[in-house]
Amino acid sequence: MSVDRELDAADVRDPLLRDAYRRCRELNAEHGRTYYLATRLLQREQRPAVHALYGFARWADDVVDEVHDGRTARERAAGLSEVDRALTAGLDAGRSEHPVVAAVVDTARRYDIDRAHFTDFLRSMRMDLTVADYATYDDLAEYVHGSAAVIGLQVLPVLGTVVPRAEAEPAAAALGVAFQLTNFLRDVGEDLDRGRVYLPLDELAAFGVDRELLEWARRRDRTDPRVRKALAHQVARARSVYRRAEPGIAMLAPRSRPCVATAYRLYGRILDLIEDADYDVLSRRVVVSTGRRLAIALPALAKAAMARSA
Repeated sequence: MSVDRELDAADVRDPLLRDAYRRCRELNAEHGRTYYLATRLLQREQRPAVHALYGFARWADDVVDEVHDGRTARERAAGLSEVDRALTAGLDAGRSEHPVVAAVVDTARRYDIDRAHFTDFLRSMRMDLTVADYATYDDLAEYVHGSAAVIGLQVLPVLGTVVPRAEAEPAAAALGVAFQLTNFLRDVGEDLDRGRVYLPLDELAAFGVDRELLEWARRRDRTDPRVRKALAHQVARARSVYRRAEPGIAMLAPRSRPCVATAYRLYGRILDLIEDADYDVLSRRVVVSTGRRLAIALPALAKAAMARSA
C-alpha cells in the first residue's frame, strides 16, 4: 500500500504511530482534496509529517465546528480542552498514545517544530467557540495568524529551505494566510450557517453590506450588487497576500517546490472561479474540477519526479 511505503520511507516503525499517521492521512484525504493532491507531489518520506500536521489541525477544527451534531457549545469547549491536554502531555513527554495526537507529537519532535505554533493554533480554535464575527481586518488577522499562518510555519521545517529558515518564514506564513482567506471567501455561506462571518465588518459596511444582508442572500439563494463589490474587495486582498507569498516557493528545497507551487495554483484558481461566478458564493460552493486539478498537478508531478531523481 502507498501509505505503508510512505511510513517505511519516513522510518516510522512503531505500530501505534503508524496507525496515528494513517488516521491523519485519512483526515487529509477526506477533508482537504486540493491540499491532499498537492501532498502527493512531496517525497514519500515527507508526506506522513505533512499529513500529521494537517490531520491534527482538521481534527481540532472539527471538534469546534461540528455545530449540527447535537453537542452544546460547552461540550465543544470541553472537547477542545481535551485536545489541548492531550497535545500538551504528548509534547511534554515526547510521545503520545492518542490515535491522532501521537503522529503530530512525533512530527514535532522529528522536525523540532516550535511549540508556540501549536499554542497559537489552539488559541484561534478557542476563538471559534465565542467569536462570531470580526470588526476589522486587524481583529481577523489575530485569528488568522493562529488558524493559518502558523500552519505554514509548522510545515516549513518538513519542506526544507535553501535559505536560512527565518528568511523563508514570512512567505510561508503569508501562504497559509492566503489559503485561509481563500477558504473564507469560498465558504461564506457555510460559515453563515454556523453563525460566523469571517469578513471584516467595517469593510463590508463600506459597501453597504452587513450580516443581515448576507443572511438574506443565503436564504434566497441569490446575491446582491453590494455583496459582489464587497467580495471583490476581499478577493483583491487575498490576491495581494498570494503575491507576498510567491517568492517563498523559490526559497524551498527543490524537492518541495512542485508541491507548494501546485497548492499555490490550485487555491488561486478558487479565486478565479469566484470571479467567474460573479461572486455568487452564497447560493453555491465553487469547486476546482477534477480535470482542472489534474491539469495543474500532472506537470508538477513530472517536476517532482525529476527532483526525486536528482
